[in-house]
Amino acid sequence: MKQRRKAVCLLSGGLDSATCLAVARREGFACYALTFDYGQRHRQELEAARRVAAALGAADHRLMRIDLAAFGGSALTAEIPVPKGRLAAEVAGGIPVTYVPARNTVFLACALAWAETLETGDIFIGVNAVDYSGYPDCRPEYIEAFERMASLATKAAVEGRLRVKIHTPLMRLTKGQIVRLALELDVDLSLTHTCYDPQSDGRPCGACDACLLRRKGFEEAGVADPLERRR
Repeated sequence: MKQRRKAVCLLSGGLDSATCLAVARREGFACYALTFDYGQRHRQELEAARRVAAALGAADHRLMRIDLAAFGGSALTAEIPVPKGRLAAEVAGGIPVTYVPARNTVFLACALAWAETLETGDIFIGVNAVDYSGYPDCRPEYIEAFERMASLATKAAVEGRLRVKIHTPLMRLTKGQIVRLALELDVDLSLTHTCYDPQSDGRPCGACDACLLRRKGFEEAGVADPLERRR
């Protein structure tokens, strides 16, 4: 039996990362899911990641603890209010306070370390440059730069034993297209979590940027969000 190629897949438990994991699976990879407990203010996304990894048959799922809250500077890691009820133009303009300094750089560096020990150069991340909240580390030029750096920084790449490839299958998709792709790949979106500031019982707030972008995606796709029934 032919052994499947391995890939490290960053998995937050949200709509995008779950769909990205499903794409990697469709492409024939054995998926090694990596989730971070990075000091975020709520834990719902960690449980969502566990559910998604199990449902999509990840070969392994690791939860890595790092403390970006030690530096603060973000509404997701410090006592800074999460913006609510912003208009689409506001969401699309500027870098919001929910940006976590260097988060994707830290995450990708850790994914790169695991990938090298797995003897693979394939890493999947669900970043998006169309419907996104202005994060600089979601842009294609950032991913290209990290890929170049990774090829210089790893022993396996320098020795020519592997080629580092950062896969970004959602980069050019709208949120509506991502929802449709998830449904085509049989992703159970009721297992995911998107909200930046969930209620005490875990239900989404419905008003933060992440909730508004998610709602926009389901409306564009013409389907109901299973999480809306929980609100």
